[in-house]
Amino acid sequence: MPGDRATAGSAEEVAERLPPDEWPLGRLLATAARLLRNAFDADLVAVGLNHAGFVALHVLREGALSQAELARRCQVQAQTMSRTVDRLLRYGFVRRERDQADARRLLVSITSAGRRAYRRAPGRDSAHALGMLADPDAFRAELVRLVLALQNAATPRDRESEIPRSAAALGDQGG
Repeated sequence: MPGDRATAGSAEEVAERLPPDEWPLGRLLATAARLLRNAFDADLVAVGLNHAGFVALHVLREGALSQAELARRCQVQAQTMSRTVDRLLRYGFVRRERDQADARRLLVSITSAGRRAYRRAPGRDSAHALGMLADPDAFRAELVRLVLALQNAATPRDRESEIPRSAAALGDQGG
């Protein structure tokens, strides 16, 4: 009956009313990631960063990269990384320089101001979220295993845009 359907609501409305313990895993992960990212972004504003800039600085700590390689390692599109690098440049957190080995190529590198911002970034060690967990180490280990399994199951096209697969690279949170 049409009246019954209106009372029950659409599938989306019903899903919105379900408590999180009844959500599918994908929705739980996506919601947790979104909420955590929003909390990080709110905290990062104090040091002139957002989540995208924080991730780029994290990758650049190891050395200069082309913008395309930086995008690949951060798992974002080149256009997205271009906007991120432009913002980081405005704040003086990165610089673009000609590659000494190939003058046609520009490299992005972190500046001392960028290193300071990265070190001062709230939530750098994910303490905000991990402090809410009963067993943060086990949770982190399971997330690393999940990411590695999903990367290994990815199609060849998906693999072109992946970051390094080692657990050490995924688990590195140091400054």
